[in-house]
Amino acid sequence: MQNTIPGTPGVPSVASEMAERTMRDRTAASAEEVRRLFDSAYAVLRRTGELEPRVSDVVREAGLSNQAFYRHFRSKDELLLALLDDGQRRLLTTLDARMLRVEPGAARVRAWVEGVLEQARRPKAADNTRPFAINGLRLADRFPVEWSRSRDVLLAPLRAAIGDLGGDPERDAPAVYHLAFGAMQDALVRRARPTDADVEHVVQCALAVVLKTAEAEPEG
Repeated sequence: MQNTIPGTPGVPSVASEMAERTMRDRTAASAEEVRRLFDSAYAVLRRTGELEPRVSDVVREAGLSNQAFYRHFRSKDELLLALLDDGQRRLLTTLDARMLRVEPGAARVRAWVEGVLEQARRPKAADNTRPFAINGLRLADRFPVEWSRSRDVLLAPLRAAIGDLGGDPERDAPAVYHLAFGAMQDALVRRARPTDADVEHVVQCALAVVLKTAEAEPEG
């Protein structure tokens, strides 16, 4: 004799709905903790200007515990790598929006370069980015795979724009990337704000790189 009542096929039980709700709540709470740690780390970095925030300072700023921190990150460097990725994905959103407002080709290469340099022109963005500009190579050395993956995310729309312009996406995109990010990092290290003329010079240099490739005659 059965002592349970079978559920209606295709209709979730109350128990399963409760379990799913609990998982959603836990996921939302976990995401909220990570966001608080991110925001607090950015605040500490802006205040100190260094890429060496103490975990105790970050969790104090977030109003969380060390246990909460290590629930999400194995080390301070892992947090910094996550911050770098978070910042670059935010930048990618900005770059995509800029590029979609203009025609394919040269205008989108320009939009990409201008968007990168804007990180050194806006005070809050500059304060968030400066510690990584000064000390970021240490993270690149320790996490080369993750660093490359994060860079490739930013290179993807640039490669597409360069391809539309007739350049070599695989060779020209990294060259333009280093040109734009080098100029941005130099300005951040010097605590300088690039002028319109500074930005235009970098844009013209970037376009010259791509157009030279596009206009070159095939060998043989």
